[in-house]
Amino acid sequence: MVLSKTALESDVSIHSTFASRYVRTSLPRFEMPENSIPKEAAYQIINDELMLDGNPRLNLASFVTTWMEPECDKLMMESINKNYVDMDEYPVTTELQNRCVNMIARLFNAPLGDGEAAVGVGTVGSSEAIMLAGLAFKRQWQNKRKAQGLPYDKPNIVTGANVQVCWEKFARYFEVELKEVKLREGYYVMDPEKAVEMVDENTICVAAILGSTLTGEFEDVKLLNDLLVEKNKQTGWDTGIHVDAASGGFIAPFLYPELEWDFRLPLVKSINVSGHKYGLVYAGIGWVVWRTKSDLPDELIFHINYLGADQPTFTLNFSKGSSQVIAQYYQLIRLGFEGYRNVMDNCRENMMVLRQGLEKTGRFNIVSKENGVPLVAFSLKDSSQHDEFEVAETLRRFGWIVPAYTMPADAQHVTVLRVVIREDFSRTLAERLVADFEKVLHELDTLPARVHAKMANGKANGVKKTEEETTREVTAYWKKFVDIKKSNKNRIC
Repeated sequence: MVLSKTALESDVSIHSTFASRYVRTSLPRFEMPENSIPKEAAYQIINDELMLDGNPRLNLASFVTTWMEPECDKLMMESINKNYVDMDEYPVTTELQNRCVNMIARLFNAPLGDGEAAVGVGTVGSSEAIMLAGLAFKRQWQNKRKAQGLPYDKPNIVTGANVQVCWEKFARYFEVELKEVKLREGYYVMDPEKAVEMVDENTICVAAILGSTLTGEFEDVKLLNDLLVEKNKQTGWDTGIHVDAASGGFIAPFLYPELEWDFRLPLVKSINVSGHKYGLVYAGIGWVVWRTKSDLPDELIFHINYLGADQPTFTLNFSKGSSQVIAQYYQLIRLGFEGYRNVMDNCRENMMVLRQGLEKTGRFNIVSKENGVPLVAFSLKDSSQHDEFEVAETLRRFGWIVPAYTMPADAQHVTVLRVVIREDFSRTLAERLVADFEKVLHELDTLPARVHAKMANGKANGVKKTEEETTREVTAYWKKFVDIKKSNKNRIC
């Protein structure tokens, strides 16, 4: 006699995930579900949905590291449950952070004696680092103005219009006027002369960018320093410089060691750098270092003791993971100066392969320079039929994620595509990308001109159509085009 058992709907131990009911119900989107589900089902369903994300390795829009060695991955996973802020409980992790700060400060030529500790802190990224550096400048300026009996309610900061959005956040969140030096076609970084002209008695600092997000170009920090030294002498002010080296801080010391941009310049008071960009660590780590202890006001540093011993803290957030700090230390000692230089050399060489390949197509103008962050920014020579946005969109069909964007004021009429070369972008991938660009251009050449051009022609003829009329016309046009394509495909030759 055979004994059988009817499986209850709740008894999923005998089922595979795809044989269970969990794959035929929608996942909650707004409210927590009433009942639990098996861990295997939760993993499988979430993992399946994440497949629709882009491939991080092919995301050429991002500067952020997308590959690390398995040994470092293992270290990160083993420390993922450590809270970075629990310094008394995790003293070794705290020591590793201090070692990173000291190594980075000396890499940036901080004026430190033998055995002297550097002044700096690890952050979630360069955005937090910039907020902290900006707050230090603001408080220094306020303290001096108070001591002189002068108004201190209208601070401003001078930057180029090419700065990353975190500078705009700092200005808005902490009530500092942002004075931007406008760009112009062919010159997409801050002009040092115009920047110094904008400096006044209320300027807390001038922010220079070592590696513009738009084109990768290094701003001329040396010229900015020299001009500002002269202005300070003439006015009696002591306006300093902050260098936003988020992208270029781990590039310049290895590829351009003679370039003066760091603490070798007397007015550079603080520098931030992203460990998760060319510091070669996964997302979630940045650093800010100060020239001397006197450049960081004591009143900004808090002291706590409820986690054990007295702990100084100067961060915007509190709890965060320790993994990225440990990973940064791994990279610094694993690669050393030689290893970082080799990685940056490879990035630059592969950038040149891509740059030359795009030039050979004869279809692009290269906007970026050969020196700076290893990236290629470029625009179409002829965008009368199809523009950079269409190229970027079509390229995604091949798996590549390449951004298209317009420049800031006063160069907003210029549109560019940009490819960032990271450590894991090989020469083979560079050559493959060039070939895919050629395929995309050939495909676009066979398509009708973009809708925007047709709409522009309509306006030029004095005929202003409603949105509904335009939509109908475009739909009909594309339907006709597809029908022709189908008929040609089915034609017997």
